[in-house]
Amino acid sequence: MEKVIEIQHLSKSFGTHEVLKDIDFTVNKGEVVCIIGSSGSGKSTLLRCINLLERPSGGMIIYNGENILDEKHDIHQYRTKLGMVFQQFNLFNNHNVLNNCIVGQVKVLGRSKEDAKKVAMKYLKNVGMEKYVNAKPSQLSGGQKQRVAIARALSMEPDVLLFDEPTSALDPEMVGEVLKVMKDLAHTGLTMLVVTHEMAFAKEVSDRVVFMDKGVIAEEGTPELIFNNPTQDRTREFLKRTL
Repeated sequence: MEKVIEIQHLSKSFGTHEVLKDIDFTVNKGEVVCIIGSSGSGKSTLLRCINLLERPSGGMIIYNGENILDEKHDIHQYRTKLGMVFQQFNLFNNHNVLNNCIVGQVKVLGRSKEDAKKVAMKYLKNVGMEKYVNAKPSQLSGGQKQRVAIARALSMEPDVLLFDEPTSALDPEMVGEVLKVMKDLAHTGLTMLVVTHEMAFAKEVSDRVVFMDKGVIAEEGTPELIFNNPTQDRTREFLKRTL
């Protein structure tokens, strides 16, 4: 298996509060990995450390064989390889749907506007939002905004797509449309790392499930193992509460 990202001994503290402790973790090419755990277990912080929205306090993040936490490493270059889909969509409210998906390609990747538009339309079609190209985010539902956010991340054609609880800000009736898009993506061979509360999604779609508890990876394995036969008491307790 080809490793895309390998994390070694990663730690993160905010002041005296240690949020991540000695995390070791690998994401392989084409894998869908779901990270589950209680609120405050460090899931989102781990994701934000991986794409360097938070600077880790210690450890290494190996991408393509290099530790990107080395001073000499070009963080911006690395970031272009990671797509990020946030809880709150983070769309540019002053841009329409199409421009939301074009602007990063032109500014960051240096694509021509023409090429960027083609790419954007391809991915907007993929998520069922091609009819809304001229709409502003304020005219869209939460589910539609999140689908545009996914198309925007895909338009950068990243190596890995990171999802930080992409359905947690949505009304219940909109969760399904976003999960469907994510399921479809998972079947295309895209590498996905998903922090989620949606246990059915994790069970059905992931190749591997990582259970985090109090800043450590308490257990990881196949969905069958984690959901049907967990070895750790902490995992069993968590699943009993959530399922």
